[in-house]
Amino acid sequence: MNAAHPAIALEEAIVAFGTRHLSFDCRIDAGGITAVLGPSGSGKSTLLNLIAGFETPDRGHVTLMGQRMDDVAPSRRPVSVIFQDNNLFAHLDVTTNIGLGIDPGLKLSADDRARIGQALARVGLADYEKRRPPSLSGGERQRVALARALVQTRPILLLDEPFAALDPALRAGMSALIGELQAERQMTVLLVTHHPEDVRRLADDVLFLEEGRILLHAPREAFLQRRDLPAVAAFLRD
Repeated sequence: MNAAHPAIALEEAIVAFGTRHLSFDCRIDAGGITAVLGPSGSGKSTLLNLIAGFETPDRGHVTLMGQRMDDVAPSRRPVSVIFQDNNLFAHLDVTTNIGLGIDPGLKLSADDRARIGQALARVGLADYEKRRPPSLSGGERQRVALARALVQTRPILLLDEPFAALDPALRAGMSALIGELQAERQMTVLLVTHHPEDVRRLADDVLFLEEGRILLHAPREAFLQRRDLPAVAAFLRD
């Protein structure tokens, strides 16, 4: 990772929800996996929404890949997002769901369709092109969402609790797949999770949030040794 050129920089980015103010200031290096942790309501999803452009800071700035994002729409940011519920359309087949990541108008070329097939093969879902999401398991649906992110070829991937609905075996498989894909493509990944094992398996570093602030930004091994901060100690005991 290259600290001289952060992939993500939040400069005193403040979001107000009524009388509550959330404030984020951090720099995240390119080409690694950062786990975003903290109690419920600490601001994890808001942080991802600021980066993705779904929230606009009331003050401060968001910079991605060296470019200020002040007036840049979510669709034009160098970011792909996978949510816990994977945002697949139940009435559309897998190819169409993934194709929306390339062109929302679904004007797909032969090359685009080939890319979709390659992405499905890479996530272990070759020959699933005509299946629809209701016929898939939870793990398979998350793999379709991951394939959609792959065809977008954007350098930043945001994962908002992508393993939450999966059993332990599926969690381990998805975790391994994300680690492999990050290493292959050198994406910058932010992973929101409530599970210490995800930190141990995947993270290079950790952002720990508490009450709308970044309490701690540390390399994984340093984070795992911290017991002096009550919120961190409670997370590591879970």
